[in-house]
Amino acid sequence: MSATVETTTEVLLEKRGRLGHIILNRPRALNALTHTMVTLIHTALDEWECDDDVQTVLLTGSGERAFCAGGDIVSLYRDAKEGDGQASAAFWRDEYRLNARIASYPKPYVAFMDGVVLGGGIGLSAHGSHRVVTERSSLGLPETGIGFIPDVGGTWLLSRAPGELGTYLGLTAGSVGAGDAIALGLADSYLPSDQLEQLATALEATPADEAIAAVTAAAPESKLLAQREWIDAAFSAATVTEIVQRLRSLATDEAQSVADQVAAKSPTALAVTLESLRRARGLGDLEAVLIQEFRVSVRAMAMPDFVEGVRAQVIEKDRTPRWSPAELEGVSSAAVEAFFEPLADGDLTFDPSHRAIAATNVSVKEGSS
Repeated sequence: MSATVETTTEVLLEKRGRLGHIILNRPRALNALTHTMVTLIHTALDEWECDDDVQTVLLTGSGERAFCAGGDIVSLYRDAKEGDGQASAAFWRDEYRLNARIASYPKPYVAFMDGVVLGGGIGLSAHGSHRVVTERSSLGLPETGIGFIPDVGGTWLLSRAPGELGTYLGLTAGSVGAGDAIALGLADSYLPSDQLEQLATALEATPADEAIAAVTAAAPESKLLAQREWIDAAFSAATVTEIVQRLRSLATDEAQSVADQVAAKSPTALAVTLESLRRARGLGDLEAVLIQEFRVSVRAMAMPDFVEGVRAQVIEKDRTPRWSPAELEGVSSAAVEAFFEPLADGDLTFDPSHRAIAATNVSVKEGSS
């Protein structure tokens, strides 16, 4: 079947049969997301929504290592260190609007979450209607390790995971494989990576539900679900300090290791992340959570821990960030509360027409494709 291809530097757009295929095209950078990529993806979704020839949208990443390793951290770092933060705020506005657009998209939106899927990659995939993981999938929200707070709707997703598993993942900044990703609600279906091409071909003519059901395999067991009892007991505490104390009180090597993981992260980022997750549980929809995350992200950019965290983990790679404050006890409740106040330059807003479209269409997550 003939295909039409539009080539750009960072994103490839293809139409094959009834399939609109978006390919993240920065393999050497693990398909890290730039502002240009956000704009290109959003434009393609808008065009294909009105294109009767497109039945299903598929998002994949170039190369075999990563679907998308998150946002372009180096650009954000430079803006925080040398700029005024406006470029980063503009990027987040458009990125978070894209996250909401994906969640409300009226056509099946399939993401092949193959390889590394971090941060912004979660935002591009985990809000979609059909989320496929493989034996190579490694999903995570590593923000607290660089002095940042989970965003891209991550706190919405984590706050709705079983028990306190989302809190565990958000505070430890760890990664999970296919079985845990499905158990946490970050993905739906499992498929060996060598069958992805076959599924992509099937999507050219077959509705998404039918095509995926025909090839999906049994997912690996979730290791986290098997440990939920002690994870829930520790991570249900009201503060990060108490979470660490509860972990220390458990007589297992695993709990001690997790306590060490949490204690190594930015104290400010940890406290704000926990508060973000708790608040997200009470918010009614993804857009409300993204508005909250935008406030938090803008303010995190102005805090010293983000620049220091990226310096230590990404730029100089000495892996020894010097957090300020250095201890959890040094983070005041007032300092945490300030992250959630409305922004003087204006909060995040959304296109009301997209909300109207979402309200008048049956969710593809619940209905047929």
